[in-house]
Amino acid sequence: MGLTRSMAVTGAAAVALSLGMAASYAAPSPSAKQPQAAVDSAYALVRLSSEPLATNPRTAPAKGQKIGFDNQAVKAERDRLRAERAAFKDWLRANAPKAKVTKEFDVALNAVGVQLNGTSIDTLRSAPGVTYAELQGVFTPQAHEDPDLELIKGMEGWSVAGGAANAGKGVKVAIIDSGIDASHPCFDDAGYPATKQLGDTKYTNNKVIVSRVYGNKVAKDGLDGKDLNGHGTHVAGTVACNPHTDTVVDGTVIPYDVSGVAPAATLGSYNVFPGTEGSGRSEDILEAMQDAYTDGFDVANMSLGGARNDGGGAFLLDNAIDNLDRANMVVAVAAGNEGPGYWTVHYPGAAPRALTAGASTVGHALVNQLTFNGQSHDMVIGEFGSLDASLTALIEVVEDGSVSEPHGLSLGCTAAALPELTGKIGVVGRGTCTFQEKVDAAEAKGARGLIVVNRDDTYLTMAGDKQGIPAVMVSLTTGRALKTAGDGTPVTLLNQMVYKTFPEATNRMAGFSSWGPTHGDLLIKPDVVAPGADVLSAQPSWACKQAPCWAILGGTSMATPHLAGTAAVVRSVHPDWSAAQVRSAIVNTAQEGLLRYPIIADDKKSDTLTNDAMIVGAGLADVQASSTATVGLDPVSISYGALSAGAGRTISRPMTLTNVTGSPQTYTVAVTDDAADDVTYSVSGGPLTLAPGGSGTVTVTVSAGKKAAEQAYQAVLRVSASGGEVAHAMLWSMVGQGVGAPGQHMTPPGQDK
Repeated sequence: MGLTRSMAVTGAAAVALSLGMAASYAAPSPSAKQPQAAVDSAYALVRLSSEPLATNPRTAPAKGQKIGFDNQAVKAERDRLRAERAAFKDWLRANAPKAKVTKEFDVALNAVGVQLNGTSIDTLRSAPGVTYAELQGVFTPQAHEDPDLELIKGMEGWSVAGGAANAGKGVKVAIIDSGIDASHPCFDDAGYPATKQLGDTKYTNNKVIVSRVYGNKVAKDGLDGKDLNGHGTHVAGTVACNPHTDTVVDGTVIPYDVSGVAPAATLGSYNVFPGTEGSGRSEDILEAMQDAYTDGFDVANMSLGGARNDGGGAFLLDNAIDNLDRANMVVAVAAGNEGPGYWTVHYPGAAPRALTAGASTVGHALVNQLTFNGQSHDMVIGEFGSLDASLTALIEVVEDGSVSEPHGLSLGCTAAALPELTGKIGVVGRGTCTFQEKVDAAEAKGARGLIVVNRDDTYLTMAGDKQGIPAVMVSLTTGRALKTAGDGTPVTLLNQMVYKTFPEATNRMAGFSSWGPTHGDLLIKPDVVAPGADVLSAQPSWACKQAPCWAILGGTSMATPHLAGTAAVVRSVHPDWSAAQVRSAIVNTAQEGLLRYPIIADDKKSDTLTNDAMIVGAGLADVQASSTATVGLDPVSISYGALSAGAGRTISRPMTLTNVTGSPQTYTVAVTDDAADDVTYSVSGGPLTLAPGGSGTVTVTVSAGKKAAEQAYQAVLRVSASGGEVAHAMLWSMVGQGVGAPGQHMTPPGQDK
């Protein structure tokens, strides 16, 4: 599926900050477990009275500079601090001979680490020159707090599987995409058993065990399975990156170590997008699907798709996916990036038995910053001139009182609209013309760079033609601060990224995520949602300046591998389950009531919790609940399609329940009906008492009265056992034309102006 590159891609300009950062947003934060404080009572840290080099008036560096360790004054001060610490050690030898100094510090702290060996902390506090002493804390790497996995309860799912070393173990996941760079640390095969490798083995190891390439021009163009796009490597990393892989992005340390959803799974690279063109034909994709199945793969990831074209293979690819599911291969497919709007789901994500992924937000970013007057502000670098080094220059704020936009700045669409900007960074406002036109106009007036101020604080994006001077976008709040600072203020555009989190922008539906229903059969798609906006994963070594390479990318392409990885974990826990049962476990145990949908209008956003089945499917994926599912539902949802307006109609459909546990279960069924009085849903045929592996059927009915309004209606079928809910399925119907005719949908806001 096509992707959006959000915030930052290593070695390339960031193009979009698609996170709502306004304080008014109230999306729920991840349900992170609070870390428990740990103390090592055998060691202490002791701070001494003199200021360290970083804050000592004699050695503190000038703003924006570093401590000059070769400077004589700094050397002299280090000697003085060293003498102070030596005096403390002399005191220890005389008064606490068992205590030993283990570390000495003088840059951020003037302090020592002490191994107590039975000495009390109070004894150290009584020493001359000591201003503070405390027992040392014990900190562990926060690798388990990979935010993607936290949102979908990935680590809890690992626990069900027996830990990270077993999550996905023995399961093979085919990545039908642009290839995999097996040399990336995510795919290091240390500890994996020797395995027969298939295809072009120069791109395989014992983790990535297959590399095949497809396309009628492969031989002619001299192409092979190498990932020359980056998309496939990123997807593969999300599925099965080795647990807790050290992550540094072009010098920026990420405060967690990336893990795949199913870190113990093995992978196959089925490159249907060789070279750099980024497209593949239906037959190539079909051949790859077939090869993957023949090669013994259990799950396939297809982060790809296209608009419906009845003459272009959509039906057959849909049919192939359905058949592979029936033949016990789970196929995860992207819903598409054509949202927001109904009827926008792509193919083959529209296949009835595809595990179709919608995309939600993670709420973190690698962002660049600009600084002025001692303050730092977030910015997004546009696709224009490169910012290979930080740029410092005086600003020229181009105000225009006639502009109706809230920033009150000139839109800078032509050189005639701008003053002379030679050697300066121009500051203009977003609106009317493309960003490239603004960049061209500022460059024509001699500007060294351009700052574009957004209309609000919620959505920063700068697409362009990759030419001209460096240009960045800042929020409305930052723009107002620049106006207050005024002309002649020195501003620095920093090329070094920083990692930031935005809890208020977490668990929102990505604006690009496609919505159902599907054309023709009006099925509920996506089936389930997973993190897809702003996902950090692997990239090929060529894609950045500093290997190993990583990138934050966005798209339903990035959501899909979360589902493929979940399927791998479930299959490793339940190798005897059918593909349909694995798919049901993922869809029908999804987390409800967590996702917010941003309403886009006039470049402003509001958001509200939504359970609209055509936007969120059954909800947000849950690896733990999927791995402990106790019932399988078939189908995973029911759409009754379109009901004629004014006619009044009742339709019934069967729903089969299968006991997937090892003991008898009694399942009760009920409907939570959110529909209006003129359209009602009901269920009959329960409760069902089923032996292990046994199945039974209930009947689910929708009744529409003659006065039912022309709109969509939905309800939820809820399945309970042993006093608690164990599964739910979405029910949907449309009266008349419903909420929109096929092909009619909202258009995403333009990213180039």
